[in-house]
Amino acid sequence: MINSTSLAKIVQIKKGKKEQESSLYSDNRKRYLQIEDLRTNQNIKFCTPSNKSVEVCNDDVLIAWDGANAGTVGFQLAGIIGSTLARLRVDTEKAYPQYLGRYLQFRFPEIRNNCTGATIPHVSGHHLRELSVPLPPLPEQKRIATILDKADVLRDKRKKSIAKLDELLQSVFHDMFGDPLASSDWCQVKVEALALPVKGSIRTGPFGSQLLHSEFVDDGIAVLGIDNAVNNTFRWGERRYITVEKYKILKKYTVKPGDVLITIMGTCGRCAIVPDDIPLAINTKHLCSITLNKEICLPEYLHSCFLMHKEVLKQLGISQKGAVMPGLNMQIIKNLKVPLPPISLQEKYKKRVSRILELRRIHEKSDELSRNSFFSLQQRAFRGEL
Repeated sequence: MINSTSLAKIVQIKKGKKEQESSLYSDNRKRYLQIEDLRTNQNIKFCTPSNKSVEVCNDDVLIAWDGANAGTVGFQLAGIIGSTLARLRVDTEKAYPQYLGRYLQFRFPEIRNNCTGATIPHVSGHHLRELSVPLPPLPEQKRIATILDKADVLRDKRKKSIAKLDELLQSVFHDMFGDPLASSDWCQVKVEALALPVKGSIRTGPFGSQLLHSEFVDDGIAVLGIDNAVNNTFRWGERRYITVEKYKILKKYTVKPGDVLITIMGTCGRCAIVPDDIPLAINTKHLCSITLNKEICLPEYLHSCFLMHKEVLKQLGISQKGAVMPGLNMQIIKNLKVPLPPISLQEKYKKRVSRILELRRIHEKSDELSRNSFFSLQQRAFRGEL
């Protein structure tokens, strides 16, 4: 039986302060840590500390306190923390910091579900302090943390492999379509002119009372939403279905193999290609679905244009941080102008892309297996079964 205690008994919590950040290092500056550093540890910024600054060391655990990533945990970082982070200073006579950090990462779903704030999530200080933490002897905590660290290194390698394939994909696209001299000979064509010349070839899903959440059922005709396209590749997320009878009413919203989906609500501007093996399905109002005239434009090319072509990204209002213009809608998408290269060049691109994406799918499956294995390992570790 592992002894447990509340988090409040082994840490002191202190929120960070807003600092004046700089990208330049100097002797009187220290690293300025913000939420993105908990995920990638690559956003290197600096600030000049004051007597009000909250400094952290490698033995502290950090948690994102406010915002979309509230509840995200990081550790083994040193510097000054911003106002959206909080420092958990660990009593190292009771808890090993890396063990505690791993445990809080494991409990992220619960921490997240107990956040307060209707619009901007905030970590609940009360819930966090009352969180029960299993505390085996310190040597055992260190052993568990070491095992989880090694397993996480393998997960990180797989993520980096996927990132490298994404970089390769971008490189291929820019090599083939990014040359201004070559593309100057290509027509600039509105997206609506690339669609199949039939009614409804560019469409959003049913609005308002046409489709209510209460009408979803456990089995039937699939309904696609943001989660199917948010990663810029088609994935099955939450499964939603409508009855065959309801589909007969909404069949004009049917998606087809090869359709390009682009999100227009929530996380806007993400897109995916509907796979060839798609079952009968419709899309929700959160997606715009484009059925292309494949004699002039291939889905693989348009999908990449939406994600990687500089001029198209400008039209979508992409900022340096990747945010898309608010209020993206079907009319804006129809009026987007894209350069139209010869179909033979698009076919060549499709072949090259298909090989890269097949490798990516293999790595993603491996990554999913490693995530599941890591979660199982965490469960066993914190139940004292390792």
